[in-house]
Amino acid sequence: MTPPADAALEGRLLIVAPVGKDALLTAGKLSSVGMPCQVCADLATLVREVDAGAAAVLIAEEALAGGTGPLAAMLSRQPSWSDLPILLLTRPGADSSIVAMAVRELGNVILLERPIRVSALVSAARTALRARARQYESRAQLLLLEEADRRKDEFLATLAHELRNPLAPIRNSVELLRRAGENLPVVQKLAEMMGRQVVHMVRLVDDLLEISRITRGTIELRRVPVQRAEVVAAAIGTSRTVIDARRHRLEVSLPPEDVWLDADPTRLAQVISNLLNNAAKYTDPGGDIRVSALTDGNEVLIQVSDTGIGITDSLLPRVFEMFTQGNTATTRSPGGLGIGLTLVRSLVEMHGGEVAAASAGPGKGSLLSVRLPVIEPVAVGAEAPAEVSAGAHAGIHAGVQTETPPPPRPNALPRILVVDDNQDAADSLGALLEIIGADVAVAHDGKTALDLVESHRPDIVFLDIGMPQMDGYEVARRIRRLPHFRSAMLVALTGWGQEKDRLQSEAAGFDRHLVKPADLDALRKLVARVHDPQQASEGS
Repeated sequence: MTPPADAALEGRLLIVAPVGKDALLTAGKLSSVGMPCQVCADLATLVREVDAGAAAVLIAEEALAGGTGPLAAMLSRQPSWSDLPILLLTRPGADSSIVAMAVRELGNVILLERPIRVSALVSAARTALRARARQYESRAQLLLLEEADRRKDEFLATLAHELRNPLAPIRNSVELLRRAGENLPVVQKLAEMMGRQVVHMVRLVDDLLEISRITRGTIELRRVPVQRAEVVAAAIGTSRTVIDARRHRLEVSLPPEDVWLDADPTRLAQVISNLLNNAAKYTDPGGDIRVSALTDGNEVLIQVSDTGIGITDSLLPRVFEMFTQGNTATTRSPGGLGIGLTLVRSLVEMHGGEVAAASAGPGKGSLLSVRLPVIEPVAVGAEAPAEVSAGAHAGIHAGVQTETPPPPRPNALPRILVVDDNQDAADSLGALLEIIGADVAVAHDGKTALDLVESHRPDIVFLDIGMPQMDGYEVARRIRRLPHFRSAMLVALTGWGQEKDRLQSEAAGFDRHLVKPADLDALRKLVARVHDPQQASEGS
């Protein structure tokens, strides 16, 4: 929102009366009762002064003989809080074509038929100024809300970053524990349990950021032709852990022939995954979940049904609203932030679709439906295959690689440098990378990292961003200036995961952007891509 103009300018009553000394006389009378006035010679001057700030406009009918054009155009650009009062002095009868045009094109017009008593003019002007003062109060409230919203977004981004930092060594340690106790069932059971909880925490952190993206409308779609079955499969892959953990039976119904959608494959998979996760959470262990994606005319009808706790009649109309949940006081409440279905609705509507919910009542399950338009079939090979992430929040971002990667070294381990001022995160990631087959060096600050780049000569550098003294951006820029390391893969490994953070890391020379805690499969793929690009390509 544009910041307020000067308060003195905003309090003025602007007057245009081109006949004789009417404007000066009127200004004098109104000024004498405490109303700040300014006379404008013509309509063009009036428009300039309104742009500088005005509380109301007093204009004679004769001033509009040439049309309302500039004034009407300016008024059409008013912000949502503004409805500038126009006091129009008319000839007797107030029924001319000019008056009709003004009422039609200028909006908030108050007609004052001449001759008019001074007391009536003063009363009308004061009413207009009071109305404008209330508009200014509304603007002030909007500015406060915008500032609060900006601070909220900053807080959520910072909170997500701070939560991701401790989650990184926890996830790494869980993987190390799982591998160290391969032959110990108790250790494996504990590692699986801890892993599930880490995944849950990561999803909650991602949801925090989705809140601000929804409210600010900054979610952007990367739409490509994608097949229905591909998106459904990716969604099931993402939700499988949640479904299996609660021992649900999942039934999938897809017709043998496939159809194409014009969609962002990752976001659409996120829609279906959210519906599946919602069904899994609100269904007692051992329940039934069914997902279908049938063709209905020129649309795909995706439905997720469950045998869960159902939706009450009072909740059903609000189920897609932000922070809406069932009765959180009951022991059956699965918790969460209550934005999953809000995100579903936003993403579906951005795809030109519709979403609906139905339930026979408490204890009788629920049915959530998504309708999306289909497109003409795409010839195989006509489009590059859409990349659908099995984990919608994996956080991998493809950057621009400045040089062709070095040739594979099949008889040597890939050399990796891990740089993070959080020692637990750096050391645990280094140990994990060694287990999956890498020659790893670890640094806890930027200067040490630059020294190790020269001595260790890494193929990949996993580099934290928010380090003291020398941050990851500066370290990346310095590495890129070293002639022997322009082709090394630089991976930003950070708690900052918004789009602006990804763009900034790309500008600094990073090839990838991973959000903490990094997924083990994502790490494996990056290591394999550098160690043996052909094998990585075949396995992807």
